[in-house]
Amino acid sequence: MFAIRNVDLSQVTVGTLIVAVIEDQEIQEIYEQDIINKIINEHKSIPEFPKEKKEQLILYKVPGINADKVIFVSLGKLEQVTSEDVRVVIGSAISKCMGMKLDEAYVAIPSKLKLPYADVISAMLEGAYLRNYIFDKYKKDKKTKTLSKVVFVTHESDIREYEALNKKNMAICSGTLMAREWVSTPANELTPEIFANEIIDKAIDSGITINVMEEQQLADQNFNALLAVSMGSQNKPRFVIMEHNIDNTDKICVLVGKAVTFDSGGINLKTSDSLSDMKSDMSGGAAVAATMITAAKLKLPMGLVGIIPIVENMPSGSAIRPGDIVKSYNGKTIEILNTDAEGRLILADAISYAKKEYNPEMIIDLATLTGACVVALGEKFAGIFSHDKEMIEQMLKSSERTYERCWQLPMPDDYKEFLKSDFADIKNISSRRWGGAITAALFLSDFVGDTKWMHLDIAGPAYITKGDPYCPVGGTGFGVRLLCDFLQQ
Repeated sequence: MFAIRNVDLSQVTVGTLIVAVIEDQEIQEIYEQDIINKIINEHKSIPEFPKEKKEQLILYKVPGINADKVIFVSLGKLEQVTSEDVRVVIGSAISKCMGMKLDEAYVAIPSKLKLPYADVISAMLEGAYLRNYIFDKYKKDKKTKTLSKVVFVTHESDIREYEALNKKNMAICSGTLMAREWVSTPANELTPEIFANEIIDKAIDSGITINVMEEQQLADQNFNALLAVSMGSQNKPRFVIMEHNIDNTDKICVLVGKAVTFDSGGINLKTSDSLSDMKSDMSGGAAVAATMITAAKLKLPMGLVGIIPIVENMPSGSAIRPGDIVKSYNGKTIEILNTDAEGRLILADAISYAKKEYNPEMIIDLATLTGACVVALGEKFAGIFSHDKEMIEQMLKSSERTYERCWQLPMPDDYKEFLKSDFADIKNISSRRWGGAITAALFLSDFVGDTKWMHLDIAGPAYITKGDPYCPVGGTGFGVRLLCDFLQQ
């Protein structure tokens, strides 16, 4: 349970109290409750008292406050504190509580930071909720557990506004955790069929309309680029269509998420060190499905469609071969020169279907598309590609607010030359070694036409092999908070 409560800490006894402090103030008075300011000022002279950002100190039976233990954690310098700093320090404090096998914690909300109070509350909620998560369903010995109760302590007597904020943040963070769970699940437990069924199960009470096309339906409707990718696998493809509120508006936004439940590379087999994390190649689809379910929970007043092409890319005697040519959903022929450039093939058919069926105002696709994007931006940034300046500006603002970081990369027209084929309308890889993230985006743009469109290459931040303050190892759920913020604007 996560709750915001008006709690008089001079009267109520709590087990564990988390108190954020700042580094550079002689007299610390960032709380409305004097009792909290008092215990900070009485103990800040201790040599071990936290100063630099994320430093912690635990004191037991602190005089003057009814708490078994107080966890002090530093936000750093007052003038430099950001919402992300708040997420990070609260996430690290919750992690400490989990490591101590605690069942509950109270978190004091500072009211005198250089941030709007609602932003502080949101960041605290996010840091705590996103960190209070463990992916351990395959472990026999579950050594760590999540907290069952976290109470955020406010001085405000009227908390109705903050309860609504809590409900909204919990919905969005719950969607993020849903995506994490899917991404971290091994491919033998999340085939295309299972993933499609999981989406249906999770969305069953959301009011979303869902349609799932199977292999024969896809063949009948000429999803040939998608089917080419799935040919080598015994696990047959699925094509999930999610609709929210589309009957009440003429303006529809379509989200498209790449979902390759395991990407071996096909005949162009990946190297062994690249294969172990390829269960995460469905992260775009996970983010889109979770965003759709979250949007429905939030009752966003807009027409929204989620399209998730789900395949497994495997080598076999029936797999697509380098040099093969297929006719895509919109009729363009594609020369497949590398079977490991498969994500753009399934996205091409999905984007073409979205244009034809919904005539959307805009299309946004998310995909763990290229290693080249990771080379360019590292593991913590997504690359964004679009010719629409307004979409880029809004997405970058959402990136700043959520700290799901993005960076715009170029889409120069002259790079399209590298995708020209001698035998088909287009080829699926560039004739040049460099700029692979750019040419992948340009390939997709060939199927978009004049529709407003943005491509997010999330290959870097979708999966981490070392945990951070509010996300453990595995899927990050990247894109859910970003998209929810973008759509709400």
